Amino acid sequence: MALTYKALAVLLRYPDRDVQQLAPDAAAAVAAEALVPQALLRAIGALADYLGSGDLMDLQERYVALFDRTRSLSLNLYEHVHGESRDRGQAMAALLELYRSRGLDLTANELPDHLPVFLEFLSILPAADAASLLAEASYVLAALADRLKRNDSPYAALFEALVALADDAPDEKALKALLEEAADDPSDLKALDRIWAESAVTFGPADAQCPGAGTQDTKTNTSRLGRSPRASAAA
Repeated sequence: MALTYKALAVLLRYPDRDVQQLAPDAAAAVAAEALVPQALLRAIGALADYLGSGDLMDLQERYVALFDRTRSLSLNLYEHVHGESRDRGQAMAALLELYRSRGLDLTANELPDHLPVFLEFLSILPAADAASLLAEASYVLAALADRLKRNDSPYAALFEALVALADDAPDEKALKALLEEAADDPSDLKALDRIWAESAVTFGPADAQCPGAGTQDTKTNTSRLGRSPRASAAA
């Protein structure tokens, strides 16, 4: 079990008073556990300072523009793999079942593929299992890190740290396919309306087509973030 994952989850949460208060301790916990490359610790500390000392309304506005209104930077992992297709609902159902098999129950408004939720789950696993699961998402995390760096966002360091924590390098073809997708503009509200005007995803453990549901093996009941369908088609 690694406190680093929980600390990174705190820093990735929607900024509120609790996050502001916890940010310095979260950065200190990452530094103390020493799982993240030394070169990234200063940047993570700078993000904690930014969160801890910034104007809360400004922090919240920037967070929403970055992660909620920019779909190419969404913190919902399966969105980058499956979009809003039924496959995403089935994948989330399997992931939710995995969480429950390890004693993690989500609230009604939490999506299992939301990155801070996923990191909370990794924090309760043995280190090898956590690194293996994280590796399945590493190409998504690497794409997000690249986009955030191009936006000069202090959050980029968190994603670089997560890529470093994974036990395997990102799939290059899958990463290339994600990076070739056009980045959306959060200021173009009409375009955003068109992008988000898709059917809602439903999920749950009762879904008969849920892959791997009901098993408790960490390595087989993850719904496999794997390679993106776009990358597979391009391979």
